Amino acid sequence: MSNTISKAKGFKKSKSAKYLSMVTTAASAVTVAKQFKKARAEQDTLRLVDAAISAAAIVTGLAIVYRELKRLGDDDVLLG
Repeated sequence: MSNTISKAKGFKKSKSAKYLSMVTTAASAVTVAKQFKKARAEQDTLRLVDAAISAAAIVTGLAIVYRELKRLGDDDVLLG
């Protein structure tokens, strides 16, 4: 049982967790795209700036997760 618990605790450091993080971050891009569309339709500059900042946060988040994936390499916690 303790082996299972230790694997669960190590999930944050696994490749699977990193891929899941990438998918959820990329999925939030849909919301930002809707923000952009609504801001342009309403000609709302403040919402447009907000959407641009959110898009930058998404790109940064994806870059960080990608870097962590490269650092993980082959020493995946869940695989071995």
